[in-house]
Amino acid sequence: MSELPIDAYYDLTQVLDVVLSPDGDRVAYLADEFDADADERVASLFVVPADGSREPHRLTRVPGAGSPTWGPDGDRLAFLAPREEDTERRVGGDDAESDADDGTDGDDAGDEPGGQAGDDEEPKQQVWLFDLALGGDARQVTEFEEGAKEFDWGPEGERLVVAARDPTDEESAYLDERTEGGPLETERLQHKLDGVGYTDTVRTYLHMVDVDSGEAEKLEGAHDGGAFADLSGLQPAWGPTDRIAFCAYHGEDGDATLVTDLFTVDPGGGDLRKLTDSELSVDSPSWSPSGERLAFAGGDPVNWCIPTQAHVTADEADAGSESLTADLDRTLARGAPLDWADDDTLYTTIGDEARTRLVRVSTDGAVDRTFEAQGDGRALATVDVGDERTAFTFSHPGEGQDVYAVDTADLAGGSGADSATDLDAGAGEEPDSLVRLSAVNAGLTDEYAMPEARRVEWESDGESISGIVYHDPDVDPADGDHPLVVAIHGGPVSYDEPVFSFDHAVLTSRGYVVLRPNYRGGSSFGRDFCEALHGQWGTHEVTDVANGVASMVERGWVDPERVFGYGFSYGGIAQGFLVTQEPELFTAAAPEHGIYDLRSAYGTDDAHLWMENEYGYPWEVPEEIDASSAITDAGNIETPLLVTAGGEDWRCPPSQSEQLYVAAKAQGVDARLILYEDEHHDIGTPDRAIHRLEELTAWYERHDPAVDSADATDPHGRADEE
Repeated sequence: MSELPIDAYYDLTQVLDVVLSPDGDRVAYLADEFDADADERVASLFVVPADGSREPHRLTRVPGAGSPTWGPDGDRLAFLAPREEDTERRVGGDDAESDADDGTDGDDAGDEPGGQAGDDEEPKQQVWLFDLALGGDARQVTEFEEGAKEFDWGPEGERLVVAARDPTDEESAYLDERTEGGPLETERLQHKLDGVGYTDTVRTYLHMVDVDSGEAEKLEGAHDGGAFADLSGLQPAWGPTDRIAFCAYHGEDGDATLVTDLFTVDPGGGDLRKLTDSELSVDSPSWSPSGERLAFAGGDPVNWCIPTQAHVTADEADAGSESLTADLDRTLARGAPLDWADDDTLYTTIGDEARTRLVRVSTDGAVDRTFEAQGDGRALATVDVGDERTAFTFSHPGEGQDVYAVDTADLAGGSGADSATDLDAGAGEEPDSLVRLSAVNAGLTDEYAMPEARRVEWESDGESISGIVYHDPDVDPADGDHPLVVAIHGGPVSYDEPVFSFDHAVLTSRGYVVLRPNYRGGSSFGRDFCEALHGQWGTHEVTDVANGVASMVERGWVDPERVFGYGFSYGGIAQGFLVTQEPELFTAAAPEHGIYDLRSAYGTDDAHLWMENEYGYPWEVPEEIDASSAITDAGNIETPLLVTAGGEDWRCPPSQSEQLYVAAKAQGVDARLILYEDEHHDIGTPDRAIHRLEELTAWYERHDPAVDSADATDPHGRADEE
């Protein structure tokens, strides 16, 4: 097969979310598609029978669907979307709504969902509702001036609990001034957040919303709080006994802590209970079937190397909580579900030696690995476990990422696990009930060669380090002398497992072998492995990556003169250390959206609490800060650098990338800076995702000794700058 064209990215579809109907008969999922003409992502909502008896049915055809949630009757499906105002409301609504203040913060427009838009504004995110029994288009349910942020159904299906911002008159006046170009004014310590922009003092409250009329009533005591509240949200969960759970911090100095607590409140706003003891970062509350207990994900608010654990608490004031997975020494996977099977058992996912694994957890602390059929060569993503049926996504390097369903009874299997060594990594036989429900990228996977993947291991400082190798299916790495791309994961508290990736396919179809190392400092191998890098960036990960490259060379798989690198966020940070400490390792490197000077990052990024927790204040530990800043060794840079940044990236500010770029350029090192001016800590539009890959592959060709300079690709038709 031929090279995968980079502009085929427009044909890519990514499954974002999967939710099972209450009766287990249908699965709703979000699919992120790309509109080439409008240069935007379009998140569309689909529904498919859980038995695979027919093809998925598209429900939405306009951008912006999110958070699909089934009503308790199973016939109604609500979701969030910034759609144009419902025709019924526009024609028959209250004329006074046209005078509503939009309350949009100018710097955050398009990032922080707001209320109903004026003629010149984009529509604000609201709750919409499909009645699948009656058919027809979605109906608008809410009409919050500042928009709806999150929601959940009440147990009777007559009301929703909705999280929405509610500014005071003074705050509204300030937001209006900001919209009109007025100055930023703040006394908040957490004065900015990536993807949100500059923060304000507007609180988000829970509201009771009547599904039929849309009438809303604010619950005064149920409000947000905490440094990252604008990102984490309230996460409302309405229980079966008419109690509502939410996550927030209501103590003093909220901007100085990452603590969040679990609260419950009744639908009238009374009997507010704080269940936890302000010692955890609480996420993802989930009610037991009886409504007597809640499960939640509990992280350490100071040391993020301590595994996030599944906790259970009673719905009683100051109940505290008990960890069910403390002895496992494995973290809950990112976005892990907490799905109750009964009042004594729940399902969740953990990161286990670079694998996302489904486990069954009992309230007595027993943990069983389940779903042996997952195997070792594909990743388990979103999971929704129901009584009879379970819906989820598999991400397979060669087959794509798609929606599947299986009988919940067929998840059973495995043995009790008191430690990671008891979690078997082998694959079992696929049950007959396992059904693939979608093939969203069949056009790409059928026409172009997708990578094969294998796991590899090597020794580094006496430790066994693993990684994933991707290669073209028609290429045997053992044939030798292939160009190598080292792709370094971010975090660093994260891990790589075999997944479907457009980036990987672009590279392998061009003859590259791709190595993704699971270096020390990452998660899924236990606390000690993760904590090895804590407070000492630029140490073990450098050794592990360099030894991984050496291992590939020793195997005879790759040409040591043709080794390239890229990595995003901490992957960019790690490359900064690699090119200053191992200047001959990479033929060319592409650090993306990284931090290279911890001193100047402090206060200009949104992560000052993380730095304080890991290192302390920069002025108190200057030697440790300098030792963990690649810029202090910038005089060693010899590697050609393609440095990229987002102009509004407040996680890794663009000034960091500019420093690295100038440090290289000033010494005569070939360097190129790409700044996506209005991007955050990601690449948002398809045009820019394509531009990034064009620049990346052209940079490698430009510096590849096996490629004649006359044949090197310039993605934009310009003359070579050298």
